[in-house]
Amino acid sequence: MSTTAKLPGHPFIAYEGSALHVEGVSLASLAQEHGTPLFVYSKAAMLNALAAYQRGFAGRDAQICYAMKANSSLGVLQVFADAGCGFDIVSGGELMRVVAAGGTPSKIIFSGVGKTRTEMTLGLKAGIGCFNVESEAELDVLSSVALGMGLIAPVSIRVNPNVDPKTHPYISVGLKGSKFGVAHENALRIYQHAALLKGLHVIGIDCHIGSQITTPEPYLDAMDRVLDLVSRIEAAGIPIAHIDFGGGLGINYNDDTPPDADALWQQLLAKIDACGFTGKKLMVEPGRSLVGNAGVCVSEVLYVKPGEQKNFCIIDAAMNDLPRPAMYQAFHAIVPLALTANPAAVYDVVGPVCESGDWIGRDRSLNTVTGDHVAVLSAGAYCMSMASNYNTRGRAAEVLVDGAETHLIRLRETIEDQMRGERCI
Repeated sequence: MSTTAKLPGHPFIAYEGSALHVEGVSLASLAQEHGTPLFVYSKAAMLNALAAYQRGFAGRDAQICYAMKANSSLGVLQVFADAGCGFDIVSGGELMRVVAAGGTPSKIIFSGVGKTRTEMTLGLKAGIGCFNVESEAELDVLSSVALGMGLIAPVSIRVNPNVDPKTHPYISVGLKGSKFGVAHENALRIYQHAALLKGLHVIGIDCHIGSQITTPEPYLDAMDRVLDLVSRIEAAGIPIAHIDFGGGLGINYNDDTPPDADALWQQLLAKIDACGFTGKKLMVEPGRSLVGNAGVCVSEVLYVKPGEQKNFCIIDAAMNDLPRPAMYQAFHAIVPLALTANPAAVYDVVGPVCESGDWIGRDRSLNTVTGDHVAVLSAGAYCMSMASNYNTRGRAAEVLVDGAETHLIRLRETIEDQMRGERCI
């Protein structure tokens, strides 16, 4: 009789007997068919995470915009486009990906501190829903570009509320020292400036304080500051049609306990209602919380290398595939594809890249031998989207699992793919 053992925080990833499955598909079979490293995503996990936001906003005028920088693969974008999501983009290239995946341009929000005139033009031509503007200078340029095209650009201004999200400094974006947004104390003046520019139509306010946030308090603090500011902006005669509270909700990487999206939004909606803003359109930009725990990276154990101070488990996935540990000292759980009775040992799990920083996990207990396969969990966000060709390594293939069906959504990158745009002198 087969038994099922689900992994904590990963309801669609489980051992069926001794073999690890994503939904109804054995990861070992996918590794055999497609090779490794291999990213595998659960469609059901993505839609389940999205459903928590949808429950939280039930009965409200709300738009969920997937923050596609978390994972911009076309097959992933298609899942969210088909589910009715909008998209939060930060480049012209991301805009073109959304269109290619069937996304609706009027549901696109264009964020980012360094939009070029070319990118502004692309957004205006596409008819995107809103530009989230991050500086006074950007307002002037966007107005100029829009007027030159005979158009009016819909804008929201991103306000930096100076709230500490209690997360890694690299993904903390709401403090005074951050490059993002405009200072809270300058926001009213900048809104008044925007309202005078003939190429702009002010429609909203935006706030995003960071990523991998695991407690509700930073959101509640930021909301207090934003709602107070909305009152002052409207008192100055500038109507605000929508309030965008960004994203940043964390996931369970290592016994983390972030609030469920629906529970968090019940708290936030209570504040909105208490301030008399029940009728405002609400927007959110979740990324990691929709895709992070939907993905795994499957990798082959190349060598097991004992050492005087450390034992090393060398796998064929590396920092170019899974950059978060090297960049953020991030934790990803690592589990075998097949449960065995082999004796366990403690290893640093590392990749083949020629860098001491090429590590995937420190001090992990594994009962693995050369030729086995492991799964690096919580690899759906900020892995493939940040992958590189360092050491002239090709980017991995990607597979989307839908029940018992599988879809190859990205071919493994070849050396010919990498060199296609290069020329010898």
